[in-house]
Amino acid sequence: MEPIIYLFFKGNCLEAMTHYAEVLGGTIGAVSRNADAPDAESRMPGGDDMILNMSITLGGATIMASDGSDDMYEKPQGFKVAISPKSRKEFDRVFKALGNGAQSVEMPPGETFWAERFAMFTDQYGTPWMLNYEGNKGSA
Repeated sequence: MEPIIYLFFKGNCLEAMTHYAEVLGGTIGAVSRNADAPDAESRMPGGDDMILNMSITLGGATIMASDGSDDMYEKPQGFKVAISPKSRKEFDRVFKALGNGAQSVEMPPGETFWAERFAMFTDQYGTPWMLNYEGNKGSA
């Protein structure tokens, strides 16, 4: 059994998830829009283009997501999506792409006692991220 991250967005799910797939080398799976619902009772409040559900696959992991209507959307809190790029160059590329237009940067990229490069930030779509490249500080 593997956990699946499920993200909610405020009307920009397709844009955010497409960006994540492109930056992280993922594959977009099924995309269901409000307009795809079989009847009005099955739709969420909002327009036909709102995403009811979609997924991306990143290696062996799946991230799923949907849009939330204004009255349903809550700002993410209490977690971060953590990824570990395989090189410092890859770390810098991912941070530049995901951190562009960030809502906040809690820890800018820098060295820590456990990693050659580490950063925490909330991207332009409201998703909180934690990037960690251990490099030579990784456990053997």
